[in-house]
Amino acid sequence: MSESRVKRLAMTLMDATTDKDPLVHEQIFSALCYLGGAEPEEILNACEEYLRQHDKLAYPHRIIILRAMEAVVRSNLAQLDKSTAKIVIFLASNEMTKSKEIIFEWQQAASNVLVAVGRRFINKVMEEVLTKFQPGIVPHYFIVQTFANLSMTNVFGMVPFLNSILGTMLPMLGMAKQDNMRTVFCYALQNFSESIQEYMANLDQAPDPTVRRDTFSNDLFSAYEVLFNSWLQTRETKLRLAVVEALGPMSHLLPSEKLEEQLPRLIPGILTLYRKPAEAYYVSKSLCQILEAAVNIGSRTLDTQLEALLNALQLQICSPLDSSTPVQLKNHNEVLRCFTVLASSFPDRLLGFLLPKLESGNERTRVGTLTILRQIINSAPSQMEIKKPFILSSMKLPLQDNSNKVKRAVVQLISAMAHHGYLEQPGGEALIEFLVRQCALPTDQPPQLPRRHSLETEDLTDGHVRDISVNTLFLISTTVDRMADVLWPYLLEFVIPIHLSNALTPLCKSLIFLAAQRQEKDEPDFQLLYEAGATLPTPHALLARLLVVSSQPYVGEGRAAAVLRLLNVLHLSIHKALGPLWGKRIPALVEHLEGKANTKASLSQKEWEDQLLKFLRQTLEAISDTPWTSQLLLEMGRQLSSYNGSPQEKNFLYKCIGTALAACPNKELVRKQLQELLETARYQEEAEREGLASCLGLCAITHLDETLAKLEEFVKSDVFKKSAGLFSIFKDRSDNEVEKVKSTLILCYGFVAKHAPKELVLARIDADILRNIFLYFNTKDLMLKLCLIRSICLICQAICNSTQSGDFTFSRKTELVSQMMDFIKAEPLDSLRTPIRQKAMTACMFLVVLEPPLSEAEKAELVESCLGSVLPLPLPEAPREKDGGLEAEHKEPLWCDTLRALKDLLKSILHRHMTPHGLQIMFEHLSPWIKSAKEHERERGVEVSAAILEFYREKLNVNTVVPFYNVGLLIALFAPRCTDSLAGTRQHAVDCVHSLLYIQLYYEGFARDHKDESLEKLKALKTGLRDPDVNTLFQACCNIAQVIAKRLPPDQLLSLLLSMLEGLADPDKNCSRAATVVVNSLLKERGAVLLEKVPEILAVVHSKLQEVEEEAVRKAAQQTVHILATQHKAAVVSSLLGNPLPLDSCSCLMWRALASEPPLATQVLELLLEKVNRDVPYKENKSFLRGSGSERVATFFPLAATCALHEIMSVPECGPAIVGLYAELFVSLLLRVSCTVGVHLPKNMQSKERKSAGRGQPLRPLDPCSSAVETLKAMLTQGGSEEVARAVSASGGWESLRSVERHHDGVAVLASAMAKHAGPKLPLIVKNLSPMLNSIYDSQRLTTTAFFAELLSSNVVNDLVLLASVMDSMTARQRDPCTSVRMLALRGLGNMASGSPEKVRRHGAQLLASMMNGMDDKDDPHSLVALEAMGGLAKILGFLEERDVRSMLLHIAIRIRPFFDSEKHELRRSSILLFGHLTKFSAGSCEEAFFEQILNGLVTLLLHLQDPKPEVVKACKFALRQCGPSMGCPVLCDMFQNHLHEDRSLHYGEFMNDVCKHLMQSYPDTLSRLVATNLFYFKSNWPDIRAAAPMFVGFLVLHVDREHSQQLDLDELIAALTVLLKDPVTAVRVKVAETLGRLVRIA
Repeated sequence: MSESRVKRLAMTLMDATTDKDPLVHEQIFSALCYLGGAEPEEILNACEEYLRQHDKLAYPHRIIILRAMEAVVRSNLAQLDKSTAKIVIFLASNEMTKSKEIIFEWQQAASNVLVAVGRRFINKVMEEVLTKFQPGIVPHYFIVQTFANLSMTNVFGMVPFLNSILGTMLPMLGMAKQDNMRTVFCYALQNFSESIQEYMANLDQAPDPTVRRDTFSNDLFSAYEVLFNSWLQTRETKLRLAVVEALGPMSHLLPSEKLEEQLPRLIPGILTLYRKPAEAYYVSKSLCQILEAAVNIGSRTLDTQLEALLNALQLQICSPLDSSTPVQLKNHNEVLRCFTVLASSFPDRLLGFLLPKLESGNERTRVGTLTILRQIINSAPSQMEIKKPFILSSMKLPLQDNSNKVKRAVVQLISAMAHHGYLEQPGGEALIEFLVRQCALPTDQPPQLPRRHSLETEDLTDGHVRDISVNTLFLISTTVDRMADVLWPYLLEFVIPIHLSNALTPLCKSLIFLAAQRQEKDEPDFQLLYEAGATLPTPHALLARLLVVSSQPYVGEGRAAAVLRLLNVLHLSIHKALGPLWGKRIPALVEHLEGKANTKASLSQKEWEDQLLKFLRQTLEAISDTPWTSQLLLEMGRQLSSYNGSPQEKNFLYKCIGTALAACPNKELVRKQLQELLETARYQEEAEREGLASCLGLCAITHLDETLAKLEEFVKSDVFKKSAGLFSIFKDRSDNEVEKVKSTLILCYGFVAKHAPKELVLARIDADILRNIFLYFNTKDLMLKLCLIRSICLICQAICNSTQSGDFTFSRKTELVSQMMDFIKAEPLDSLRTPIRQKAMTACMFLVVLEPPLSEAEKAELVESCLGSVLPLPLPEAPREKDGGLEAEHKEPLWCDTLRALKDLLKSILHRHMTPHGLQIMFEHLSPWIKSAKEHERERGVEVSAAILEFYREKLNVNTVVPFYNVGLLIALFAPRCTDSLAGTRQHAVDCVHSLLYIQLYYEGFARDHKDESLEKLKALKTGLRDPDVNTLFQACCNIAQVIAKRLPPDQLLSLLLSMLEGLADPDKNCSRAATVVVNSLLKERGAVLLEKVPEILAVVHSKLQEVEEEAVRKAAQQTVHILATQHKAAVVSSLLGNPLPLDSCSCLMWRALASEPPLATQVLELLLEKVNRDVPYKENKSFLRGSGSERVATFFPLAATCALHEIMSVPECGPAIVGLYAELFVSLLLRVSCTVGVHLPKNMQSKERKSAGRGQPLRPLDPCSSAVETLKAMLTQGGSEEVARAVSASGGWESLRSVERHHDGVAVLASAMAKHAGPKLPLIVKNLSPMLNSIYDSQRLTTTAFFAELLSSNVVNDLVLLASVMDSMTARQRDPCTSVRMLALRGLGNMASGSPEKVRRHGAQLLASMMNGMDDKDDPHSLVALEAMGGLAKILGFLEERDVRSMLLHIAIRIRPFFDSEKHELRRSSILLFGHLTKFSAGSCEEAFFEQILNGLVTLLLHLQDPKPEVVKACKFALRQCGPSMGCPVLCDMFQNHLHEDRSLHYGEFMNDVCKHLMQSYPDTLSRLVATNLFYFKSNWPDIRAAAPMFVGFLVLHVDREHSQQLDLDELIAALTVLLKDPVTAVRVKVAETLGRLVRIA
């Protein structure tokens, strides 16, 4: 290709810059860059020429070319010739200055070209640009900007020119009147100043090391005067900012004396600009540079400006700061840099200004001042070193500030101070204390705000402050080495105060780390040293505090684990004897707390407290030091009042005191402590009452006498008298408080009994404990009642657990039971407000087991009272805010606890009388509740009964076989309840029956571990009883009745029946029906009916079924129909067929009744098949709406028989009958489906259907085809072919069968499923179906052909010796007048390839002829037959004799080639697939001829990889893989095999690039042929293929060598591409531009 063609390519691309699409612009730019990479000089010259010749080209298009020129220059700068550079410089200079008006993008692009060239040819660029920079004339805007940019990109090249440029520029400053010119001058001066500074900083690398700062100082000062004195005053924001940005760098280059002289004016002038908040960053940045310059020259006048400076900068720091705005953050940092600069020179003045601001009343001022202090402490440590005491003394007020923002700033300041040694100074302790106080702030705050939220406007919570304080404390403890001696052991002082509890976790972590450091420094046995005047907490205080805090295991971010670890670290300081014990116990406690087995939800608070109390006991035993234990007790007593606001912790502290008292051998001290505890307790708080009682109970373990004596003494005091003689400590208490004191003391007696030594407790019960408790039973106070009941429970438990409990007679038992019943009876029956019932019944449960036993009358009264108090209570109410003092949310748990207490009490009573008589007495009390008319009372009664019977069964121990004489009566009580209206009642009733029958077995002598299979099935019924469905309940009731009938003793049958009959009047209808079911199951005999009455009887049954809803009646009616049919089947079938369509639910039930027995079902099915096959399936009716057309209308009796068949075959019991008539049913129903596709209901049936729907009857919509399909589906499902039905459903076959267009597809799916899952059924089906190939109905011929065609795809026809007959049938159908039948026949012949491949070879010639005839079918306007022929031929090719195929190979290839580009994607796909299959036969004599066919189709196949249809793309991949081995290029073949996987995505561009490379390496002679074929596709209808064709050409050109490129007519190719460059689709134009760029290779 000649040089002019490279230019032509470039010109073509540049012509296309007028395209409106940005994507095309970018591709043109890329193509020009690609051309420039190959021929930079030529392309740059071409661009220059194009722009020169197209002077009127609009600037947006010129920009693309200029951008390309810049990119080419940048990439090839080192190889660029001087002459070309000069041409480019001249062009860019002209483009930049052609328009005097500023057209930014255009002139910027030209300027960028100059800057790019200037990196190497700075002198040439300057030579050109300086010609347009003449003295006395204001230059073009972009001339100045180009100077500025050059000075930054080529510092060493430009600085030598700056002196002369500045000399020329200075007079221009006064001439510049427009703001944009002034702005660009400022930009240039800024860049000049920065480049000069960079030059001076790198003089050792500079080309002229003699350059000095003085060279530029005077010129820059002259410029400074213009900028500062004149331009800075402008109102134009952009210019003002440009001036400000320039003044900063310029200040470093001004003469020192001039800068000193200007500072008094310069600094105030800059500071005034802060009035514009949006400009603050630029002002601060420039100001910082000016201050640095002033400090560098040692300015004296800066001192006079300091006050104004500090005030202005302080305001900037204190202004609102939005962290989501980067420019505000930058300004903040620049202002802090200014303070750093000032701190280095004026530390005293700066601190004198800042520290008084800490006392300001303005929050922002205080926060800003603290921020500045942190900055200067970090950035000017040497200047601040001697100022530490001064700074620390000024922190008193900030430490008392209540503002969270100030607190955060103080914490951040403390962090900085810690790193620089401030906290080691006197006064540092106050800062540490402040930090700890912030760690103790509450944590229960709302979620933290997003990080990007404004730092100024955010609602800074206590939680935020605490988080940063915790992090700071841990960081200074662990990362600042110098803080170790400051913090240890000082932090221990903050462990004891209660108000710092929230800080304990971080405190402990820091202390543990510091202690570990001490141990590493060879101090493994370090201890706390208590010096005179030391404020460290004592070992006793530490142990008491940390132990109490650890009682809340999951409070405070793992506080319990942290304090335990701290205790372990301090073991030597607590007591020297604790090392071995704590070394084992504390890690075990921590592991228990943090182990995977325990979580906040699973770890019991009581269990954890018990472990801690055990740990305390072991600790005191290990210490074994009475004075030490006494001191610990005193310390615990002192700390008690501190926990008044923490009831749970105070409660645990009481337990600790009790444990310590038990371990203390000093009885005098014990008595003194008990007295103090009783006198100082806060009795009005429930947790404290509980804690005090626990304390006295624990103390009684070893000091029983002293404890009881102290209680006795306290009881006898005047506390409980309402006279003036009350104890002074109680003289202000109200009556209510006195009741609470009584409650506490009563509870104390209970706990004392609980914990007292087992061998001593019985002797003290009556004399010392109950005597005092009985004084207070006459009370109405709720709290006192609860405490009395609880104490009674604890006393009873103590009696049971004592060593002599078996010989103990509780003399006051009856009296206590009576008292509990009084409490229960006093409770209101309309609500459950208090736990009195529950607690009193629990107490009675404990009392019942004690001796002496209650009388029968007492037991009866107790049971009746409790049942009458609990069971009738109303249902728990919906939650409300408050209800009678007890929150509603607690009512449900309270109810559950109350019912559980009732069950436990009844079990306790029954346990003493484990006999059938005892059971009978119990259920005499429960029976009224079980039969109650109220649902909730029945449910509760049955639930309690189930629990009692289960208990009886578990506890029963039968030594001799005795009769369970009342089992029948009891079963009759519960059996009907199995269908109660409430699910809970039903399930509990089953449990009752289950337990009763097992009890019966035990009484018969069966072992306790005996499992009865039938009884175990009862349990399985429970899950189903959750469902209220009547059918489910009926079936369950029948099953239960069967079990009862099987297991009930003969002598109990009569009583059971009599009792069950009484249940017919049960208030619950379900239960009355259940009674009938049980009775009917037990009485199996039934009557019969007469022949002449069959129609009348059936009519009555049908009528009654419509009236009643009870499932039992409906089932009985079905049984009646069944009995009638066994005797009179023809009459029943005839009568039922007369029922109107669509069938209502009652008719359906009656039909289904005929299916329960196979012999009867078989006879009924035969009668119905006769009805289906005898009459015509439809009639042709003229349709008024369709003009002269007609519609098909279904006939009545076949339709009715089809509906009846569906109902019968929907019943599972009909299966054997269906199997016996399988083939007849299948063929009849398949043909019925065929004849009903598109068939309508008669108009009279349509109106009936609409009326029925209007009356609201639940009728199934009636459609003839859907009815037939559903019937066929039911036949397969019940006939043992469920797999067939499922397979058809999974493939969507049933929907296809209903469709007029897709009916044959549905038949194929059905045939495939039959062949796969029901092969043995096919011979008879084929025999019955074959005559239908000659049916007068097209639909039946089509269905039969479709069925046989699909059968041929399965080997089953070969196995069943059906192949020959079916194949002959298909061949004969090729002459069928119906096109669809002919198509399906060919499909069947093609299917032989998969069904009977071994037979294809034998019949190859016949099959090949059939396929060729199909491709040549003349009566095939839509090519459907041809399409099927190609598909079939592709299937069978692999099994044909090669000689048969080769004789017709070229004929087939040529015949299918036009289909490659067919508009129908199905034809494209099939023809391409067939072409791929043909390649297998191309070896031998046909090889060369077929290779030509491959080359003819190669471009098409490759381009259609971009086909819009995925199936065509897959076909192309297959064909190319098949063609690969025949192409004689192993690499290309491997590519096709590796990359063209059907299910993998393909990176088309990369793939085509590689393909073209190997094509040009292996077949370079085919270039022109391949390109010519691609040119044909330039006009394709599909945009993706139009885009792929030029890309294909581009890749071919990219890889062809120069010698073979001569084949191409490049002018023709460029012309075609130029035309395509105007394609309406952007993607096409993009690919064309890309290809045009690649043509440079053959230049």
